[in-house]
Amino acid sequence: MTIRVLVVEDDFRVARMHVEFTDRIGGFAVAATARTACEAREVLAAQPIDLVLLDTYLPDESGLDLLRELTVDTIMLTAASDAATVRAAYARGALNYLVKPFTAEQLTDRLVAYRNYRAVVAVERGLGQDEIDRCWRVLHDGDRPVAPKGQSAVTVRLVSDALRRAGSPRTAAEVADELGISRATAQRYLAVLARDGMAEVRLRYGATGRPEHRYRWA
Repeated sequence: MTIRVLVVEDDFRVARMHVEFTDRIGGFAVAATARTACEAREVLAAQPIDLVLLDTYLPDESGLDLLRELTVDTIMLTAASDAATVRAAYARGALNYLVKPFTAEQLTDRLVAYRNYRAVVAVERGLGQDEIDRCWRVLHDGDRPVAPKGQSAVTVRLVSDALRRAGSPRTAAEVADELGISRATAQRYLAVLARDGMAEVRLRYGATGRPEHRYRWA
């Protein structure tokens, strides 16, 4: 299934960039762009749209006012970073919020997470609480944690990806062997992911009685 996207952005150069970023991702197609809230309403009335990428600053009215009306999934792409605007966007139904300027990778991460979320909720049956909780985690899987001081963002990404790929809980030694880093380094990064709620950690007791930490992506 292709996710049809509407980009609502008044700056044509920025809109073109959003279109290019989005069209590169499998499963997405930009169906239309709009410069104003009025144009966005016309598009939504004329054709099916699955996801709106919405700016706050539009020539005719605030994107937040438009957001209040929408019954379509929406991700905010905006320069507005004040707390009041962020709170209002989430209160009015935004699924995610990305502050300009951002990289293609940051937008890609969030769109891929949204695509995975859509796959979870596409089932034709009721969802159990565990599945509903998983929806939230999957939807925000693209919200990468910033590397703490003294740690590498690249290594955070590698360790995170190793946990996501794993079909079962992993130890620091297993992650270290896969990535070619030291066990101590793997343990340090895994501990940070667990502290930040990105990973779950469980203890397993072996024959010697010494506990072994095992991690899985949350």
